[in-house]
Amino acid sequence: MCCPAAALCSVCYFLITVYIFLVYWLYSQSRHVLLTHADLSVDTLTPREMSELMCALIRASEKAANIARSCRQEEALFSLLIEEKKEGEKNKKFVTDFKTLADVLVQEVIKHDIGKEFPDLGNYIFGEESNEFTNGLGETIRVKVCNTEQDTEALLGTVLGGNGEAARSLACAAHLDVAVSNLGIAADKIPLDNLGVWVDPIDSTFQYIKGVEDSVPTGGVYSQGLQCVTVLIGVYNRHSGTPVMGVINQPFASLDDATQRWTGRYYWGISSGSYNINSLQLSTDSAVQPPDQQGAPLSVVLSTGEAASVKEAILQVCGGRPHYAAGAGYKSLCVVLGLVDLYVFSEDTTFRWDCCSPHAILRSMGGGMADLQECLRARREGRPEEQPELLYSQPIPGAMGPDRWANKGGLIAYRSQAHLQAVLEVLGPLSL
Repeated sequence: MCCPAAALCSVCYFLITVYIFLVYWLYSQSRHVLLTHADLSVDTLTPREMSELMCALIRASEKAANIARSCRQEEALFSLLIEEKKEGEKNKKFVTDFKTLADVLVQEVIKHDIGKEFPDLGNYIFGEESNEFTNGLGETIRVKVCNTEQDTEALLGTVLGGNGEAARSLACAAHLDVAVSNLGIAADKIPLDNLGVWVDPIDSTFQYIKGVEDSVPTGGVYSQGLQCVTVLIGVYNRHSGTPVMGVINQPFASLDDATQRWTGRYYWGISSGSYNINSLQLSTDSAVQPPDQQGAPLSVVLSTGEAASVKEAILQVCGGRPHYAAGAGYKSLCVVLGLVDLYVFSEDTTFRWDCCSPHAILRSMGGGMADLQECLRARREGRPEEQPELLYSQPIPGAMGPDRWANKGGLIAYRSQAHLQAVLEVLGPLSL
């Protein structure tokens, strides 16, 4: 016969087990909801200082800029450091597309440095380039940042045709610690376990290879030249796809006539929930232009390869004087700096890595980067209030190679909702 005390103990044990199971199940379900919700609260996950992560992005961009400048210093050597991209890698916009050793090394340095400082991000740092590089003499290596400067130098020496001095210079730049002063921003928090990073190591590689140094700007905008080269590092929410942090580094911002040395600039922004701040708010940089006067014609920057119908439509809002410039990153930077009001591109040959960082900065300013075709579709269907933005977390179904990450619907980068509406109004009748 069963002892009443033993039976009671068995019942209590069973009830406790059920209770523990229910508590665990409820916790796991609530955490699943928190992790998959598009507007994830920064208070629910393990946080890190926003300023700490932003400083790491800036340091990586400055190191990248140093490498970009170092690679261009010797013209005879630079010709070895250019590789034509293979089919499946190149941008279909170009008959011939190139990458340089600077592209590859910069990308690997950024991935190495950010991944080392923030291991949670290590597997979620993505870039434009593969890490394989073949020089003009046919030597191929997989570029990486080694544990020591000496090992990196030895690795680079292979692809540099035995030029020890150049290998030493680049290895030094790859391992050099870069100091970034305190950003002076509030110690707000951001979760790391739902973030990803997009890197464009050298945007406008063609301008980087050409190396034009004497380009003259029109209205502050350079149509070509080294000034159009940028390094882009953008951080996005892996669940919602929205950009949250960005750095644009311009390695060749100004040339010292006396020393013939280039110096660069960088700009950053954070947009996370209701928290928005950027370097332009904290700066008196003379490159930053005040907003245009109300009622003045809009200023728009376009690609020279833009469709004729789009160019014609844009003339209606910009007084017949659009700007033309190289590089998606640089054109976006022109919007960030207020040199133009909008950047419009109707083709599908920009990518996530081109847009994530400037998009985050524009969001921090009250602007954004809209999906052009989706905005026009919403207007045609009677929903003009809907203005879908570019998102960064999901590949395009069925696409292959770089096209998996293309901005298929084109884009409009803007500082003002009124400016966005004005351009959508004139582009609305077009079939894009």
